[in-house]
Amino acid sequence: MKQVDKPKARQAIADFLQALGLWGEDLKDTPARVTDAFVDELLAGHNIDLSDLIRSGSEVLRGPSDPVLVENLNVATVCPHHLLVAQGKALVAYIPGTKLLGLGTVAKLVDACSRRLIFQEQIAHHVTGALMEHLGAEGAFCRVQLSHACLGARGSHQADATVTTWSAVGKLSDPGILETVLGRFLVGPGQEETALDDDEDVSRVHNLPPEGGPDPS
Repeated sequence: MKQVDKPKARQAIADFLQALGLWGEDLKDTPARVTDAFVDELLAGHNIDLSDLIRSGSEVLRGPSDPVLVENLNVATVCPHHLLVAQGKALVAYIPGTKLLGLGTVAKLVDACSRRLIFQEQIAHHVTGALMEHLGAEGAFCRVQLSHACLGARGSHQADATVTTWSAVGKLSDPGILETVLGRFLVGPGQEETALDDDEDVSRVHNLPPEGGPDPS
């Protein structure tokens, strides 16, 4: 949002409520609240330059480093179809190249990529792309699991449904390396860790396509 006209946005929301026949004294502050919520919070990611965010939140790697995995990161985004919110969790993993990203900045990166007018199917791709391009990671993976208000409150009314999307690039697009980094455990929001049987497919527990399946990114 490079040029935000808050007064115009407030008026547009007031006009919208009036057109629906809902305008009244009890709603006089609603246009300002809605405008502030979208501009300052829900769509704040549009104002964040991902390259600057990563540059300021990273440091040069001195010596070898293990892969990094951060899970249960909070996600909130706005779906372009109905302007309704989707919320859930994200998991991010990357193999460092020459730089390390601060753990707090990993969370900020997910937030910056999700707090936009964006389809869920694009969020993970933006996260992994930023890690590869701006951090110089050797591999990156991101999984996003969200519950959508547009799916639960309207349409098919599937309030318990969750949508899972992911992106795996670089070395982490290799199923064997990805399995090693994620670990042989069931890791999902609201789920307890469960060890895999020796012959169990890691793609099932991590919501990934089976080996040889289509590229999710």
